[in-house]
Amino acid sequence: MLKGLLLDLDGVLHTGEQVLPGAQTTLAWLKAQQIPHLFVTNTSTQSLAGLSQRLQAMGLAIGAEQIFCAPQAAAHWLRQQGLTRIWPLVKPQVLADLADFTSDEQTPQALLIGDIGPVWDYALLNRAFTCLQQGARLVAIHKNRSWQTPQGLMLDIGAFVAALEYATPCEAVVIGKPNPDFFAAALARLQLPASEVAMVGDDIFSDIDGAQQSGLTGILVRTGKYRPQTVANSGIQPDVSLPDIGALPDWWVSRGA
Repeated sequence: MLKGLLLDLDGVLHTGEQVLPGAQTTLAWLKAQQIPHLFVTNTSTQSLAGLSQRLQAMGLAIGAEQIFCAPQAAAHWLRQQGLTRIWPLVKPQVLADLADFTSDEQTPQALLIGDIGPVWDYALLNRAFTCLQQGARLVAIHKNRSWQTPQGLMLDIGAFVAALEYATPCEAVVIGKPNPDFFAAALARLQLPASEVAMVGDDIFSDIDGAQQSGLTGILVRTGKYRPQTVANSGIQPDVSLPDIGALPDWWVSRGA
């Protein structure tokens, strides 16, 4: 029986600064029913504190302690590996969560790749290529193919990670979803086994397939980056498909969860 939930943020509760239908009522329902839950995200454009503040400014009452984000997991992995000298290719806002690392753009032990948007260009990719050729580890906060914006789908950092993998003998360590270690860490926070937790997301690859491969139930919402043709072509079958996050409470009750 399902007892807990992991929920994606961008594309599920909001797109950009726009709150999606049913998001606030579902948050209130989760709190009222005391359902164990955690918000898990690959977003790497803000610090954990900044992300929480942004959500609350949109009217989504989510504290930093309720969020497990890929940059947090990446910092933990780097510490475990003893990698202290890194080149963080991330937004300036994220650097606050990496303050205990030494920034080195010349001879880093690892490249940490996150969301930097239009900053990507040939010169930057070539500098990253050079560092990898010199032995730096390639660490990707995530490897998403695309992300949903108010202007539509846009290319995500997965394409740049793949380009660096192709050009070098390196295989990236991908920290965020769909990495099983990411889901395991989130489940540990919930203190529930995978068989008792469902993942709610809009990404058929990172959210749904990643969750299912880790033993969770995959609930796909048809908002955010969801595209019917992408799902059809993926060969991945979600356990549940809902029109939006607002439909989650009724589905949960109907299943006797």
